[in-house]
Amino acid sequence: MLEERSAGAILYRESPSGKFYLLLNYPSGHWDFVKGNIEKGETFRQTVVREIKEETGISDVSFIDGFEDKVQYHYQRDGELVHKEVVFFLAKTPTERVEISHEHLGFIWLKFNDAMQKLTYKTAQNLMRKVSELGFKT
Repeated sequence: MLEERSAGAILYRESPSGKFYLLLNYPSGHWDFVKGNIEKGETFRQTVVREIKEETGISDVSFIDGFEDKVQYHYQRDGELVHKEVVFFLAKTPTERVEISHEHLGFIWLKFNDAMQKLTYKTAQNLMRKVSELGFKT
């Protein structure tokens, strides 16, 4: 079995009408957070900053202390089973404008409850629940 490690972020921005969370539409059709494979010599946070920039064009990101969580799952790649581990952080940006990369079909900024409904996977929904426990729901 192959092993793969990635890092990602639950990225949000604030506006007068509340907090909005960024979800990306992946080519397989699912909606999820920004994430990507760790490159040699990178820390988890360096990977997150690079992936946010590459996938969204957003470069002004600050991490929220006290949130770091890990999800694990398996998937098939070229007929081989892959065990994937992704470390997620909570991050904030003042930027609303997104320049989506070729890796994704689209994006959307959503309030908490709408984001919970839009997320495809239970692991992502569980991450959002943990974010809400920190008081980041609205």
